[in-house]
Amino acid sequence: MSRVGKKLILIPAGVKVEIKGQDVSVAGPKGQLGFKVPDGVIAEIKDGSLSFSLESKIEKRRLKKIPALWGLARNHIANLIEGVVNGYQKALEFEGLGYRAQIENGDLVLWVGFSHPLRVKKAEGIEFSVEKNVIRISGIDKSLVGQTAAKIRKLRPPDAYKAKGIRYFGEVIKKKAGKKATTATTK
Repeated sequence: MSRVGKKLILIPAGVKVEIKGQDVSVAGPKGQLGFKVPDGVIAEIKDGSLSFSLESKIEKRRLKKIPALWGLARNHIANLIEGVVNGYQKALEFEGLGYRAQIENGDLVLWVGFSHPLRVKKAEGIEFSVEKNVIRISGIDKSLVGQTAAKIRKLRPPDAYKAKGIRYFGEVIKKKAGKKATTATTK
């Protein structure tokens, strides 16, 4: 049995949760999101809280997969509720000579050592902001915010020798010694 799946989700004031079959929609002050609960998992609203349970009749071949999806569905909907109330934010920092970023028409434009600027299109529900060498990505969908941050980091991952590139805010990069340090110590 899933310990995570058994936990109740308290529905905060100002948040409206609707369940239509397997579709769950969450509306709050920041927006509206939806999720399709996997087959075999049942979502119910009781006394201002959301609970999840398993179907009583599950085929033997699907028996192993359903409990894993039970906790997944519960956490995903908990993230949706948190997103429509508070929102999510990820920060990236970039470091390198001549590296810069700016916002143009809502899109993020990066100059990160290539011969041309890189343009990251703004997805629906995502906002970019730039302060000095920090890029902030914010939105109500946790998975979309994280996916966008990973996509931007992948454009110029941090270098292990000079620590140049785009990294998550606060990420520590272990620098490698390089050729000069290894040849000097062998003599």
